[in-house]
Amino acid sequence: MRAMTRIATHGSVVVAAHGTRDPAGVAVTRQLVDALRVRLPGRPVLLAFADVLGPGVREVVAGAPGPVTVVPAFLSSGYHVRTDVPREVAATGRRDVTVSAALGPHPLLVDAVKDRLRAAGWRHGDAVVLAAAGSSDPRAVADVRVAARQLSGKVGSRVRVAFVATGAPRVPPLVAGLRAAGEPRVAVASWLLAPGLFYRRLTSAGADVVAAPLGGHPEVVDRLVQLAEIDAVLRSA
Repeated sequence: MRAMTRIATHGSVVVAAHGTRDPAGVAVTRQLVDALRVRLPGRPVLLAFADVLGPGVREVVAGAPGPVTVVPAFLSSGYHVRTDVPREVAATGRRDVTVSAALGPHPLLVDAVKDRLRAAGWRHGDAVVLAAAGSSDPRAVADVRVAARQLSGKVGSRVRVAFVATGAPRVPPLVAGLRAAGEPRVAVASWLLAPGLFYRRLTSAGADVVAAPLGGHPEVVDRLVQLAEIDAVLRSA
């Protein structure tokens, strides 16, 4: 029989982000970590990268004061969230580490997307496309579609999904197709956490409005806090 031990919401938080060589993207990630430190006074909040940059998840988790909550800072649960981060945590051999759910999809993030859309010039009646990086993992794609349905309820019309790098439809053909179908204005909502190559591609996709990435939006920070404060449950044989 498997025993369950509850752990109080204290100890370290490790934010596991996707690395980027774009300095603006790294700056946004560090901004989020700094904001989380302010919201969680007295708890060490550390940054680790799941790809591209270091320090890596294994290294940071291994040296973090316990117990440790790892928060994958990803907008959907693809390979890094389901496989890479848990594998790196397991490789430390620690038994006082919990990996939370990913940031998204979640209503807090969808509220942030609507705010970014409004700030970029979205109007009621615009055709809206939710643009994500894309993934070969169908579960990650399903997460994006969940976010699109939630956003549809916020903007009052159907939100289409398109992808920047992996998957179909891609953003430029979908925008062009909406125009050909008679949509006078098209707005792209960025289902991206930070600026970088993918966001730059969106700005040249032919839309009338391209919302900024979520970045350090207060509701993104709220979601990080929510995940960091979960009661950790460890299962041991």
